[in-house]
Amino acid sequence: MLAVGGAAIFFAHDEGTRHLTFWLSRLPLHPGQHWLEPALTSLLAVSPRRLEQLGGATFVYAGVFLTEGTGLLLGRRWAEWLTVLVTGSFLPFEGYELLEHVRWSRALLIAVNIGVLLYLVARLRADRRFPAEMR
Repeated sequence: MLAVGGAAIFFAHDEGTRHLTFWLSRLPLHPGQHWLEPALTSLLAVSPRRLEQLGGATFVYAGVFLTEGTGLLLGRRWAEWLTVLVTGSFLPFEGYELLEHVRWSRALLIAVNIGVLLYLVARLRADRRFPAEMR
């Protein structure tokens, strides 16, 4: 995530855009591929401000995931709840995407994520009721 955030911020500046254009022009890409042109057009159309925002958000999530992972590795209870919070934080975005473009696959993905979230909460609550030696 740190590399993606750094790349987004790098490409937000003119120097980065020139590098990206240079490397894309050197790749052996075939224009007949139906996915290529829209992908490149979308990539090059992103504004520098938006790239900086995406880079910053990526750094924030990298920090949250680093904190979460460290806490889980050390067996901290707060890290388990942070996992629940981070898992639930994606649901509004997924719900928005579902409302914008209704697809069964997206609805299934949201249902699975809600199921995972409920499972995590149930496990945390059950672990709180029983002493460690009974688990």
